[in-house]
Amino acid sequence: MTLYEPGPPLPPEPPGPPRPPAPSDPLAVALGNASLLGIGHLLLRRWRWAAIAALGTFVLLGLTARTAETWCEILLLLWWAAGIAHGWFLARRHPERAVRRGQRAGTLAVALAVVLTAVLLRADAYGIEDRVTEARERGDCEAAVAAQSEVGRGHRLAGASVVEPGDAVVDACHRLDGAAATLARAAHRGSTEDLERGFGTLAGVLGEPGNEQTVGTVLDTFLDGLPTDDSCDTAALTAWLRDRGPSHDVLDRSAGAAARAEPAALVGCGDHLMTEDAWHQARTHYRRLLGTYPDDARTGEARDGVRKATLALELDQVRGLVEDASDAGSGYCDKPAKYGGAPPFRKGSGRALFLGDTEYTGRLPGSWRTGDPAKASLVVCADEAENGASVETCAYENDRSEYLPHQVTFYKVKIPLKVYELRTGKRLDPRSVQIGGTSCPSILHYESYGTYDLGPGDQFVSTSKSGVRDAFRPVVGR
Repeated sequence: MTLYEPGPPLPPEPPGPPRPPAPSDPLAVALGNASLLGIGHLLLRRWRWAAIAALGTFVLLGLTARTAETWCEILLLLWWAAGIAHGWFLARRHPERAVRRGQRAGTLAVALAVVLTAVLLRADAYGIEDRVTEARERGDCEAAVAAQSEVGRGHRLAGASVVEPGDAVVDACHRLDGAAATLARAAHRGSTEDLERGFGTLAGVLGEPGNEQTVGTVLDTFLDGLPTDDSCDTAALTAWLRDRGPSHDVLDRSAGAAARAEPAALVGCGDHLMTEDAWHQARTHYRRLLGTYPDDARTGEARDGVRKATLALELDQVRGLVEDASDAGSGYCDKPAKYGGAPPFRKGSGRALFLGDTEYTGRLPGSWRTGDPAKASLVVCADEAENGASVETCAYENDRSEYLPHQVTFYKVKIPLKVYELRTGKRLDPRSVQIGGTSCPSILHYESYGTYDLGPGDQFVSTSKSGVRDAFRPVVGR
């Protein structure tokens, strides 16, 4: 068997001639770059330039969408034109050029698709913003927000500066929604704090141009809810609106609404407060009507309300003073007050409220007395009895010793008085009364307090109901 040993390796084949670059079509390259995707550079096999073109396009589109500034759109347009020019320039410098109809058709289709899509999206963006503007001019925030919701990513890429004002409209509408909720809460609670907060939001939105109608819609919705079901809430809200002061804009409509709703609210709230015994607040509401709307048809009701509230306050004060009168020197007896609703003091009629020491006044006929300040025409404060005019002096033998006779003087019962006419609070005469009675009984009983007590001392006459009645008859006018 014969063995063959390998010989030396064969030398490599020499490389063939370099492959000539494909001929370029400047028009196709320019059209390819018109797509903003660097397709023209790809046709020239300029991979780096193609990557730069695509990256620059994406950066500028993102910047335009974020900022929505016109200068960004101009910069993007210049980038588009520069790409076309750059592709044309590179293709013209290519060693070989040829008309390549297939490339032209393809790049034209892509460029037209990109440009046409951008044009259509921008045109649609204008249409959307027109609807947003029309809705805002009608004051219809709901329609404006619905129209702006049609804006998509493509609209923001192709027409960021067109759709950006609509975003501001949506933001303003959202703030107005918050203001509407705050005003509704103010109407429900009668809260002037919420009312002030809501008007502050309206004023802020109104400070941005073009929002007059939308602000007016929210304001009118609130004002149409006046008056509320609670007259006191309405009175509080309308008072705030009236005192707000003019701002010389659409918010000044509130003054007219307040003027229409406030008079009835003031009377209604005053009447309600009267039932709650809040007489001070009730009178304040009635007086506010009389001071602010003197020509209103309800002034008669308000005057009557002021009178009733004043009488209620006077009676309440009198009741408190009567309760504090523990003797003839305290409470009403010390600080008399008037009650204009008291029955007038006339001779032969009326009853008196007796305060102080009632030892003797308690024996007067029930038809002369009353415990209710609202039914009294007089207030009679009786002090403790003291000696009046002397009637008779009699000698009595002391049963302890027949040698110690005792002289006893009998006096009328003198009652110091403070008499006030309740209707005016003025003090009347008399300043005292003296009650007569029998004196010098055959046997005089008394208590002894010591071994050397010789007798009872001076004595009051023995009084009777008729005697007490006769003494007090001039006081109460009977």
